Amino acid sequence: MTSIALTVGTAIVAFITTNVDEILLLMLFFAQTNASFRKRHIVAEHYLGFFVIIAISLLGFAGALILPRSVVGLLGIVPILLGLYQLFRISPDTDDDVPTSGTATAHGLLTSILSAQTASVAAVTIANGADNISVYVPLFANHSLPDVAVMIFIFALLIGVWCYAGYRLVRYPLLARFLERYGERLVPYVFIVLGIFILLEGTFGT
Repeated sequence: MTSIALTVGTAIVAFITTNVDEILLLMLFFAQTNASFRKRHIVAEHYLGFFVIIAISLLGFAGALILPRSVVGLLGIVPILLGLYQLFRISPDTDDDVPTSGTATAHGLLTSILSAQTASVAAVTIANGADNISVYVPLFANHSLPDVAVMIFIFALLIGVWCYAGYRLVRYPLLARFLERYGERLVPYVFIVLGIFILLEGTFGT
């Protein structure tokens, strides 16, 4: 029992210390929800991005792949490109192509899930995962397979907690008004700064 409690505690601490900045990103995403970019898309894509990070960490744990920090740091290019794309894109009209039939609705759902805005949630989650990977690889390597399975389960639960926290924080009146007014214009700059930070950390970090 003590061993399990220690494993759970270690997983919680590891998750919190490597995902504090994700709260801000999730808040920015939730502030942009609309008819084609829904809360479920954000949650699903955040889970997808995080489990890609877990998969990379498990490859390192298994000895099949250990990414140097400098290589992981190159992931910073992703949020920079996303930020530039959102900064200079021309916003399309959103009122014209409203699906009506069942087939059209399914197509619209698939399109929204695969849209650049929705996919950016997973992409930014992965790109922002340099610290996660650098922590999770040695963490997994120092624990048994059952312990690693417990940690991944705890991570999965905490992702849901993080998404809920990001969603609830956006609903505070003052914060909601600020994000409603400035959030869409702020997101590209946040992505660019985040990408530069990841690149610098990968190049000069220890």
